[in-house]
Amino acid sequence: MTYHPDHNVEIMTDCHDICLQTVSHCLDKGGDHAQTEHIILMLDCAEICQSAANFMLRNSELHARVCTICAEVCDRCAKDCERLAAGDDMMQQCAQICRGCAETCREMSRQTGRPRHASAA
Repeated sequence: MTYHPDHNVEIMTDCHDICLQTVSHCLDKGGDHAQTEHIILMLDCAEICQSAANFMLRNSELHARVCTICAEVCDRCAKDCERLAAGDDMMQQCAQICRGCAETCREMSRQTGRPRHASAA
C-alpha cells in the first residue's frame, strides 16, 4: 500500500460517516442491531476514525499510535457488523468500509514521524 495521507484521511472520514449512518439504521431495526454493546462499538469506531483523521490533518507525530488503535477498533466493528449482515446491505457496507479503514490504519501505524500531505510538500 502506498503512503497517501490525504487519501487515507478520506478513508477514515468515510468510515466515520458510515458508522454514524449505520447507528441510525440499527436503532431503527431494533433487536440485536440495537444492542448497547453494538451501538457503543460503532460510535467508538466513528470517533476513533475522526480522531485519527484529525491527527493526520494536523501533522501530528502521534498519528501512527492513534492509527494502531483505530485499526483495532475498525476490525472489531467490522466483525460485529458482519455478525448482523445477513440480508442487510447497510451492515455489509459498514463492515466492508471498516475493514478497508482498518487496513489503511495498520499501514499508517507503521509510518514514523509526521505525515506529509501533498499540499505541504
